[in-house]
Amino acid sequence: MTHSVTAQPRGKRGSATGRRQPPERGKRRWGRIVLLTILVLLLAAGGTAYWLYRNLDGNISGVDIDKALGDDRPEKLPTSGQNVLILGSDSRAGANAALHTGDVAGARSDTALVMHIPDGRQQAVAISIPRDTLVTRPECTKTDGTEVPPANRVMFNSIYSQAGPACVVKTVEKMSGVRMDHYMEIDFAGFKGLVDAIGGVTVTVDKDIHDKSSGLDLTAGTHRLDGTQSLQFVRTRHGIGDGSDLGRIGLQQQFMLALLSEIKKQDLMGSPTKTYKIADELTTALTTDSELASLTKLAEFGRSMNGVDPSTMETIMLPVAYDKIDPNRVVAAEPQATTLWKAIRTDEQIPESAKKSPATGG
Repeated sequence: MTHSVTAQPRGKRGSATGRRQPPERGKRRWGRIVLLTILVLLLAAGGTAYWLYRNLDGNISGVDIDKALGDDRPEKLPTSGQNVLILGSDSRAGANAALHTGDVAGARSDTALVMHIPDGRQQAVAISIPRDTLVTRPECTKTDGTEVPPANRVMFNSIYSQAGPACVVKTVEKMSGVRMDHYMEIDFAGFKGLVDAIGGVTVTVDKDIHDKSSGLDLTAGTHRLDGTQSLQFVRTRHGIGDGSDLGRIGLQQQFMLALLSEIKKQDLMGSPTKTYKIADELTTALTTDSELASLTKLAEFGRSMNGVDPSTMETIMLPVAYDKIDPNRVVAAEPQATTLWKAIRTDEQIPESAKKSPATGG
């Protein structure tokens, strides 16, 4: 695809000599830069600050994944690192309604990433699952107790609305054999607010993008995107490549790295007011598994990843091939997908052959 992007370690492109440039110490703390900083500021202030802390803490929604799934899950291997399923949901309810066009109802997982943080917390990899992938949905139980029967050839992004977030986790675990340690979800309205709170995100595109569906209208070059434009950017599909979801994944991966880089640049310690605004936007938009559903737990998790540098993060797409029955859908390509998930499951290096996707010509 024309715009598909795979992030490369900085050592391959950081200088004219190709030699890796040492990152600044402060830039390596991205995992805790927002939540841990605001936590320290609030606890140090006391009084009114305690109310602010409680306000932020109460923003976070939690989903008890362990209770919902029980023992029907892959085994947690001792060398499997940490695996986090991250969803961007496109709910049409509440503040999200104004961010959509068309009359599609309900909510779907518009963006899905399996982030693998290996033992030692050094280099992470993010695997995008195309929303149009046909998968087998296992039997699930919704939050209201309703049983959802298993089904074959279900679009991946429909599972969220059909059976809820716990079922999305269960589906990913069934298709990958990888146990998800944590779950995080951010909704569209919150995503927009987060980008606006940090003052926008800078991206560069090599060709004009004109997508009437998403509303994105960019000329080739570098642009500073506000929250609304950022949503258009990560949802664009008709203005790039062949108009399928596969081209959009490249833009989503590009934007994710740009967003992390922007957060690293922020002088949050020098601006408590801005820090609180960012933390408020982030926690309001955030839903996690119950183990992370507090400010202190999120801060602890961020602190445990302080050795991970986003500039070395590898972003790849689940290898897929166009479905033989419905060419508008894709299916996991074999043997690449099996090899990829095995590498994640055993915390080993992913072979280059496992990253090649027939639907994108490799």
